[in-house]
Amino acid sequence: MDDEQFLAELVAFIRPPDEAAMAAARRRQGNLTKPPGSLGRLEELAVWLAGLTGELTPATAPRSVIVMAGDHGVTAEGVSAYPSEVTSQMVVNFLGGGAAINVLSRQAKAKVVIVDIGVAADLGNLPGLLVRKVGAGTANLVVGPAMSREQALQAVQVGIEVANSEIDAGARLLATGEMGIGNTTPASAVICALTGAPPEQVVGRGTGLDDAGLARKREVVARALSVNRYLLADPIGVLAAVGGFEIAGLVGVILAGAARRRPVVIDGFIAGAAALVACKIAPAAQPYLLAGHLSAEAGHRIALEAMKLRPLLDLGLRLGEGTGAVLAFHLIDAAAGIMAEMATFDEAGVSGALESDAATKA
Repeated sequence: MDDEQFLAELVAFIRPPDEAAMAAARRRQGNLTKPPGSLGRLEELAVWLAGLTGELTPATAPRSVIVMAGDHGVTAEGVSAYPSEVTSQMVVNFLGGGAAINVLSRQAKAKVVIVDIGVAADLGNLPGLLVRKVGAGTANLVVGPAMSREQALQAVQVGIEVANSEIDAGARLLATGEMGIGNTTPASAVICALTGAPPEQVVGRGTGLDDAGLARKREVVARALSVNRYLLADPIGVLAAVGGFEIAGLVGVILAGAARRRPVVIDGFIAGAAALVACKIAPAAQPYLLAGHLSAEAGHRIALEAMKLRPLLDLGLRLGEGTGAVLAFHLIDAAAGIMAEMATFDEAGVSGALESDAATKA
């Protein structure tokens, strides 16, 4: 079976949420000792979890944040304030537990899975690193496609395999993370290609470009879209032409999570681009996604709106790594805890709401 056929079969396996479980969750929410709707989005999250898992009070642990790392040939165009070698250096930092994603994951009791899917440097077999390298960084997307279609499918397959491995090991929640200097440029190009939004609306400062750098980056994205315009006919074509290995890997993580009925919390701008590709490949995957936060990168809002996803948090984050997604785990835990532990009116011996005058007179 080739990768295209495998992907089609995986997509066909994705099922809609369990409506009966969602109805049961809404009924329980209506009987808990609070005014209906008074816990806002926590109530929505509880119903969402029930629908995806088919369980009224699903477990939310163990959970894994899968961090895909890859480099980008487009950094030769001066689109990042940091040099490419920072990608490999940060992978080592992740493995040592010293990055923001490590700190936040320890707080959220989440496992951090680091995958070398396309780092330009040879990192060897460092302890804790999953080496699934599709290539030593992508090609420069302003010259031609960032990767071949076969490489894009291979990278998606890597994400599927890693996600399935975590789910087989017991993961109940997945989060998407990434590392790749220059990757806001391909993410911007992907979002532009799939939404039709112009680079001026999508491309942001990334790691902190000045005005001249921002103008150059927008021009690079416009050139990439023009040079590769004949390859942008379908989501995999877009991914191959203007994407990145880590973006493609996250597409696989998302599709595998949906196929295995696991909630997938997406992070910021880069993960948003991957989620948009995944939803174009498999619209049925959209209900399995939760936007952990709204990135400070303007294009993230455009991607989320295209997927009809409403972010949980808006903290001005723009780090990536999965940080915003992991922060959302705390709110998911809160929603699940309310559903499982809060008493109903009958259980607590608390009087419910008074009937309205109209109902009393009827």
